[in-house]
Amino acid sequence: MPCPFLGSLNQAFVRNYGSSLMKQYGNYCPMISRGFRTLGQDETKCPFIQQNSIISEAPKEMTEDIVETVRPYKYEKFFNEQISAKKRDYSYRIFRKVSRLAAEGMYPKALEGQENRRVTVWCANDYLGASRHPVVQDAAISAIKSYGTGAGGTRNIAGNSQMTEKLEGEIAKLHNKPAALIFSSCFVANDATLSTLARILPDCIVYSDAGNHASMIQGIRNSRATKHIFKHNDPNHLRELLSKSPDGVPKLVVFETVHSMSGAICPLEEMCNIAHEYGALTFVDEVHAVGLYGKRGAGIGEERGVQHLIDIVSGTLGKAYGNVGGYIAGSSLLIDTIRSLAPGFIFTTALPPPVLAGSLAAIRLLASEEGRSLRSKHQAIVRYFKLSLLVAGLPQLPSVSHIVPVPIEGADKVALVAESLMKRGHYVQAINYPTVARGEERLRFAPGPYHTPEMVDSLVAALIESFHENNISFDQFMINGACRECSLEYKVDMMRDEPFKFPMQAA
Repeated sequence: MPCPFLGSLNQAFVRNYGSSLMKQYGNYCPMISRGFRTLGQDETKCPFIQQNSIISEAPKEMTEDIVETVRPYKYEKFFNEQISAKKRDYSYRIFRKVSRLAAEGMYPKALEGQENRRVTVWCANDYLGASRHPVVQDAAISAIKSYGTGAGGTRNIAGNSQMTEKLEGEIAKLHNKPAALIFSSCFVANDATLSTLARILPDCIVYSDAGNHASMIQGIRNSRATKHIFKHNDPNHLRELLSKSPDGVPKLVVFETVHSMSGAICPLEEMCNIAHEYGALTFVDEVHAVGLYGKRGAGIGEERGVQHLIDIVSGTLGKAYGNVGGYIAGSSLLIDTIRSLAPGFIFTTALPPPVLAGSLAAIRLLASEEGRSLRSKHQAIVRYFKLSLLVAGLPQLPSVSHIVPVPIEGADKVALVAESLMKRGHYVQAINYPTVARGEERLRFAPGPYHTPEMVDSLVAALIESFHENNISFDQFMINGACRECSLEYKVDMMRDEPFKFPMQAA
C-alpha cells in the first residue's frame, strides 16, 4: 500500500527531494519512524492521519499488542517444601558454630556458639591432632611466605610446583607404589578415578561393597558401567558374584578398609585374593586408616602386610594428616591414565602451597617415631572409652577400630541427646539419614591422643544424664560409681598423667 502522504506529491519531486522529505517528516510517520526512532518524539503525528478523520483512528484490535501471561515456576515454594520435609523428619542438618582451638593446652577444646562457650570436641576426624602440630604449622606458614596462599589455577595452566611432585613422591613411597596423584579432596579422588577407569575400560564390570562411601558410589554411577553390589565386608558374596562374571572382561572390586560409620575393618587380604583370582583390579579406600595404622601410618594394608595386594589405594590429606585434599596411588601407567583423562583432576584448581607443605610435613611426622607414639596413645584412649561405655551399660556398636558408634534409634532422639551433651560441654554431631539408613541413627565418637581419661569420665557421666533426660533406656551397670551387682568401685588401670605435649613443647 503506497504512503497516502507521499503519494499525494509529484513523483519527480519525491525522486529529487526524497532524502530531504525523509529527514524532515520521517519521524512523524508511524512506519518509517520505527527505523530511526528517537526518545521523546510522538510517532503518531502523521500529517495525513491527522487531516483525514476517515483513518485517524485504527480499530482497537489492530493497535493493542498481544500479551501472553507467563506463569513462572514457584522456585522458592519448592525449596521451602524440600527444607520443611527435612525438618519434619529430623534429617535437616544444623551446622553448629564450633571453632576448634589450636593453641598449646587447648586442643581438643573449641569455642561454641555466639557466646564462644568452651566445649570438648569428640567427633572431629583430625584424629591425631596433626592440624595443630607445630611442625605442620611451621611448614604451612613457611610455604605461604615463600609461595603465597593460592595455586593460581590448574596444574596444567598454572604449573606443576616442586612441592606437588615431592608430596606425590612421598605418598607413593608411603604405600609402596610407583606413583601417586593428588586431588582437591578424597571425594573427588574417588569419584574422578572410578568414573574414568570404569568408563574407559571396555565393558568393565564393577563390584561394589554395600557399605561404600558416597564418593565411590557416585564415581561408579557416573561411569555408567555395569555394577554388582556385594554384602558389606562379605568375601563369600563377592566370590559368588565374581564367579558368574565372563572371562577376559575388565573388572573392578571397590571397597574400604575402615568403615566411617560403624568402625568395622574389612577382611582385606581375603577380599583382594578373591578379586585377583577372577582377574579383577582392587580399588581400596584407606581414608579412615592412613596415618592411624601400620608402622609408618600407611593404613590397614601396611599393618597386615598386604599392601602389594592393593592395586589402587585412595587416601586423604585431611583427617589424620590434618590438612585437606585426597589422593590415589598405583602403577605409573594407571596414574598417568587418570592424570590424562579424568575431568575431576584436569579442570580443578591445584592444591595451594600451604596445604602441600603441611601435608608433606604431616606424612613424614606420622611415619616417624613420634607418629608411632601418637598412634599408641590414640589406641589407649579409644580402649578406655569403649570400656567406660561398657561398664556404664551404655550402648555401642561392635567396632575394632578407633571409631566408636553409640546407637540411638530415631532422628529426633539422637538429635536431642546431642543437644543435651552440648549443654554439658561435649560436642558430638548426631548422625542420621542419608549418612546412615533410617533407624540406624547414632552418635559417632572419635577420641584422640589429647583426650584424657578425666575427659572420658566426664563425657560418660554426661551421656548417662542425657539418656535419662530424654527417656532413653539402657542397662545401667553403675550406680554412684560402683557396680550394681557387687558394689565394687569402678576403676580402670590407666596412667592419668598430664595431657600429652609435643616433645618440642615440653617444659
